[in-house]
Amino acid sequence: MSGSTAEVKDTPEQWWSTSIIEMKPGMIRYRGYAVEELIGRVGFAEMVCLLTRGELPHPACAKLLEAALVAAVDHGPQAPSIAAARMAITCGVGINNAMASAINMLGDVHGGAGEQCVTLYNAIAARMGSEPISAARLAQAASAEMKVLLDAGTRHIPGFGHRFHPRDPRAPRLLELVDAAAVVGAVSGRFAAIGRAVEAALAADKGRAVPMNIDGATGVVFAELGFPPPLCRGLFVLSRSVGALAHAFEEMQSGKRNKGPIPRQLIWAYTGPPARSLAGA
Repeated sequence: MSGSTAEVKDTPEQWWSTSIIEMKPGMIRYRGYAVEELIGRVGFAEMVCLLTRGELPHPACAKLLEAALVAAVDHGPQAPSIAAARMAITCGVGINNAMASAINMLGDVHGGAGEQCVTLYNAIAARMGSEPISAARLAQAASAEMKVLLDAGTRHIPGFGHRFHPRDPRAPRLLELVDAAAVVGAVSGRFAAIGRAVEAALAADKGRAVPMNIDGATGVVFAELGFPPPLCRGLFVLSRSVGALAHAFEEMQSGKRNKGPIPRQLIWAYTGPPARSLAGA
C-alpha cells in the first residue's frame, strides 16, 4: 500500500448504531431507561420528548406538548390529508395505507406551517439576541423578519390567519397554557411574546386583525420546548395521524367503494377544446 490510511469499514453492529434504543433478548431500554419502568409511569408526550430530545421533560413541558398534540389532531374531511385517508380506504387498501396517504399529503402548504413558523420565531429570537424583551424591540425584530420572508416571495406569514376561522379557537387556549408554564419557570415565555409580536405587527401592517392560528400556537409551544424546526413538522404529522386513523376507520364502516372527491351525481367542469373529430374520420 502507499502512504494512504486503510479504509475503516463499519462492523455489522456499527452499521445502525443509535443512541435511542438498546435491545437484547429479554431487555429493552430507551435512552437508558428500561421499558418496564416507563410503562405505566410515563405518558406518550413524555416518550416523544425522550426519544426525540434524549431526556424526559419537566411535567409542565410534557403537559404543554400533549396539549399541542391534542389541539391539532383533526380539522375535518375538507382538509386534503383527511379527505385522502377517507378516499383511500374506500379503494380497499389497509388502514395503514390510508393513514400513509394522509401523511404523505402533509407538505409545505398543508402541514408545514408549524415548522416554518418555528423557523420564523427562531430568527426573531436570534435577531433580538439575549437582550431583555421589550415591546418596541419585539415589534422591530418581528417586522424585520417578516419583511425578509415577504421579500423572498412568501405570500403568507406562516402561523397566522385562517381561511375558515376569523379567530382560531385553539390558539388562545394553547397560549394560556404556555403562559401558565412560564409562570412556574418550565418555559421562558420568550416565544409566546414573539408570537404575539408577529400577530401585532401583522395587524398594524394589514390594518386589520390577522390572528394566530393552530400552526402559530403550536409553533410557540414547540419553540418554547426547544424542538428544532424539522421535528415540528413531524410532531404535527404525529398529531394529525390520529385524525387520519379515526376518519379512515369511520369511512371503512360506510361500505362505500371508490369514493372520489365529489359526489357521483356531479361532473367536473371541463375547460378543454370543444368536441372535434380526426381529419378524414
